[in-house]
Parts: sequence; structure tokens; C-alpha cells
Amino acid sequence: MSFNHRKSVTFRLAQAARAHRTRSGVHLGRIGLHAGQEAVLKALETEDGQSMSELAGALGVQPPTVTKMIARLGAQGLVTRQVSASDGRLARVYLTEVGRERVAAVDTAWKRVEKEALAGLDDKDRKRLRKLLRAVERNLSLGSGIDDLAGTDDEDLEPEGLPAAVPPAAETAPAAAEKAVVASADPVDA
Repeated sequence: MSFNHRKSVTFRLAQAARAHRTRSGVHLGRIGLHAGQEAVLKALETEDGQSMSELAGALGVQPPTVTKMIARLGAQGLVTRQVSASDGRLARVYLTEVGRERVAAVDTAWKRVEKEALAGLDDKDRKRLRKLLRAVERNLSLGSGIDDLAGTDDEDLEPEGLPAAVPPAAETAPAAAEKAVVASADPVDA
């Protein structure tokens, strides 16, 4: 029997991530941003005056990507680049006042997406989902230590074939989250 990827947790995770990015894009578009630009603004809110390489590291992207994003955000008047007084080769990026105002709008957009994504989930399910997603992120970031699945039957990878690692109450959270994403097709007022 072949592996039914549509029943896998990682497929559902990828679908949820895609839906999240789409909804985020709608809300960010209303405030004049593209997906990813809000992360730059939030990184600068946390620590203003970062270098391009510091921003690249904080965002987990390549320096050329940051350069393009800073150029676009600069054209909107949201950030400025200033050459370091001590090292003329180093440019630091700062939020402008308009950029600081936009960060507040980003926070509002993120709150709306969070509300839409988690509609129908109670606080216990939300906490459990957050904890599970942190574990998945950690596993994927560090590698799980399962380097070789040779000798594993495809059936062993089926979600139904896996031992229940989640209490029954939390097992319903992904289904509720999926329904919430579908139900949130109506846009929230900006």
C-alpha cells in the first residue's frame, strides 16, 4: 500500500501554512506590505539599528533577500539605512516614524489572522497546538535523528499506524483548526 500523503500530519501542516500565508497576505496588503516585510519591521522594532547581515540572521534569509526588502521598505519610507560612523563599509537599518506606526498595524493584522486561524479552538486546545507546533519546529530545525527509514513499511508511516502520542481531547484540535480556516473565508474588516 502506498503512503497517502494527504492523511499525513506534515501535509496538513503545509496546507495550514499555505492558508496562513494567504490570509496574512490579504491583511498585510491592506496596510501596504507584502508577506515577509512585516518580519523585517518586527525585527527592527525588537532591535533597531541592525546591520544587513544581522537582519538576515534574525530572519533566517540570505543577505541579498534582506537587501531587496530593505530597498522596498525604504522606498515606502518605513526604514532608513545609515552608514556606520566607525566602519564606512557597514550600513545599519532603522525604523522611521512611519515604520513604527506601520508596526502597530502589523500587530493588528497578526491578531486578526490569529483570531481567524484559531476560531473554534478553546484555550486548552490553543496551548496544546502551540506546544505541538514548537515540537515539530524543533524536530525539523535540528533533525529528528531518524536518518534512515530503510526497512520501514509505508503503512508504518500512516497516521493511523502511529502510536497515539496525543491525548484524545487534543487530537480534535487539527480538525477544528482545519474547519476554522475554511470558515474564515469571509474577510475580517480592516
